Amino acid sequence: MTYNRCVAALALSCAAVTGQADENKFRVCADPLNPPYSTKELSGYENKIAALFAKQLGQELEFTWFPERMGFVRNTLKAENDNGQGFKCDVIMGVPAGFDLTDTTKPYFHSTYVLLIAKGRGWDDIHDPMQLTQLPLEKQEKLKIAMFDRGPGTEWLQRNGLLEYGVPYQSMTGDGEHNTAMQIEADLSTGKIDMVILWGPMAGYVQSKNPKNQYIAIPMQSTPGMRFDFSIAMGVRQGDSKRKQLLNDLIAKNFDEIQQIIAGYRIPLSPIPSTPAKQDND
Repeated sequence: MTYNRCVAALALSCAAVTGQADENKFRVCADPLNPPYSTKELSGYENKIAALFAKQLGQELEFTWFPERMGFVRNTLKAENDNGQGFKCDVIMGVPAGFDLTDTTKPYFHSTYVLLIAKGRGWDDIHDPMQLTQLPLEKQEKLKIAMFDRGPGTEWLQRNGLLEYGVPYQSMTGDGEHNTAMQIEADLSTGKIDMVILWGPMAGYVQSKNPKNQYIAIPMQSTPGMRFDFSIAMGVRQGDSKRKQLLNDLIAKNFDEIQQIIAGYRIPLSPIPSTPAKQDND
C-alpha cells in the first residue's frame, strides 16, 4: 500500500473512532489572534503547517477559533458539538511536548527563551544575561525589563535579585486586539520597556516586525533547576491514538519543510532532544 493510501486509511479509521462528523476535514483548534502561531488571516506558522497537512490528506482545512487562555482545551479539543455528534476540532497545532491536558505527538521543533534588548538605549554592551546582575546599582535602577506573571523569565529575575526592576505583564492578556507578543513589540518600540525574556517564537515575531535589526537577541541557557529550552508537539485528545499516529507520520514525512516554515518566522531553533521537557508558553 502506498504512503498516501496508508494516510487516507488512517484518516478514515481515525474519524470512525472519534465520531468525527466529516472525515473530509482537517479540523484545527486555534486562537484567531495569536501571532506568530495562528491568526484568522491564516498568517501564522501553525496555520501554514495545518494547511500543508490538510493538502496532503486531501481534506478541507477547518478552524475552530477560541482565544488561547484558561479553558482553551476544554472549549475546543474536548468540547462536543452542539448536536452531540463528535467534537468541535481534533488537533491543537502547538503544545508543549508531554502536555498533560492532551496526548502529544513527537516534537516537531525545539526552541528557547531569548533575552531581547532594544538597541540604542544604553544596553548595547550586554552580550550575556548575567551582565545585568553585575551592573552598578545606579545602572540597575534604570532597567525596564518585562516581567510576566508566570514563566522562567520572572523566576530568573527573582533568583538574580532583579525582580524589583521588572515591568509587570499578564501572560494571557484577554485583549481582543493584541496578544502578548503584539503588546511586547509595541511597548519595546515606544520605550515603555527596554528588554524582555521572551519565548523563542514570540521573540522571533518581535524581531520580524522590526527588520532593521533593532534588537540584540541572546538565547537563555538552561541550568539545573532553571529550564529555558523546550520542545513543541501537536495535541490530540487522550485515547485518540490513530490520529496521533497519523500526525506523527505527517511530521516525519514533512519534517524538513516544517523546519523551513518555522525558520521563516525568525524562531531560534536547536536540535530536538530525545527527552524533551515541558514548558509554559509565555
